Amino acid sequence: MRLLLLFAVGLAFVTSWIVMPPFHAVLIPLAVGAPEVSPILCVAAVVVALLAGLGVRRSRTARWACVIALAAAAIAISPVARAGAVIRSFDQAMRDALGPDALTAPAPAESSFRSVPLSVRDLLLGMKLGTGRAVRSVRFATSGGTDLIVDVHQPVADGMHPAIVQVYGGAWQRGSPHDDGRFAGHLASLGYVVFSVDYRHAPQWKWPAQREDMRTALEWIRAHGGEYGADVSRLAMLGRSAGAHLALMAAYDAPVIPIRAVVSLYGPTDLEDGYRRPPRPDPFDVRRIEEALLGGTPDQLPRQYREASPVTHVSRSSPPTLLIYGRRDHIVLPRYGALLHDRLRQAGVTSVFLEIPWAEHAFDVVPNGPSGQIALYYTERFLEHVVRGP
Repeated sequence: MRLLLLFAVGLAFVTSWIVMPPFHAVLIPLAVGAPEVSPILCVAAVVVALLAGLGVRRSRTARWACVIALAAAAIAISPVARAGAVIRSFDQAMRDALGPDALTAPAPAESSFRSVPLSVRDLLLGMKLGTGRAVRSVRFATSGGTDLIVDVHQPVADGMHPAIVQVYGGAWQRGSPHDDGRFAGHLASLGYVVFSVDYRHAPQWKWPAQREDMRTALEWIRAHGGEYGADVSRLAMLGRSAGAHLALMAAYDAPVIPIRAVVSLYGPTDLEDGYRRPPRPDPFDVRRIEEALLGGTPDQLPRQYREASPVTHVSRSSPPTLLIYGRRDHIVLPRYGALLHDRLRQAGVTSVFLEIPWAEHAFDVVPNGPSGQIALYYTERFLEHVVRGP
């Protein structure tokens, strides 16, 4: 019974980060992961409660273990319990923005697409993602003595295919085009040529080096994309966190090649406001990260902060945009997605804003979690409707 109590306390500690804000960077993995493995946590807590329940009449330790485990189970079940209402609201948001057929995948590609936004089987057993051909890594430029590479993920089928440019996150300071390779491979299995591109990192390289590298990558794709079966007239940008910021900037700020769509997974959109009103708590020190990118504060560099903010580049010619954020994000607040969404709609641009109530930053690091599954489902539909559509 003491061992069961120990398990119950451990489960309660982990599940508490589904609702508790992470006040230190070391707690971010718990805050990100706990909601995404919540079904497993719930099952474990119920098992502990049942085992402890066998001894509640004769043991105070068993009673405590049972109560604590049931409390953990109640917290752990909350994301899945809310998922139905969330999915219905997301379905409506997609239809409102894209039309009544927004969630319909073309029949030839239907078998490759996720059939439902959330699968209990995938939650518990893991999610199978498609793959494309063997990945090719190519150097597309050398900037300031730094070699920049692109990983190219191609569909198995020959011919010309729509293209997606994927940009990795990492606070503009770390990461590589190899990141999120499994996701890129899945998009390739759906019939896209995916270019996972590189850029120079802060603080060694200050803004606008990253914007220049995005433009160089797009110029290379325009010149060489056809060699990899990419139809560059049907091209989308997709990024996560800092990579989403760069994807949005590439799509909005005088793009060097026409962009049909852009997908932002928890990307910053207004750097000045992000600096002046950081998250509370702020486990990663957002101000320090932005200073490393831009070289100073908004008071010192007001023009640079404005020029580096996607919200200041919205126009009627901006491409359709999908914005997916976590309501519990303590690095990039979801209100920045909502702010950009409002700005886009005011300009007459098609925009879909989806806010996942239980999700933290980088929620899709656990791809088979509730947030990762839901985000993938709507990303698939959005890209299919906007990029591959007429």
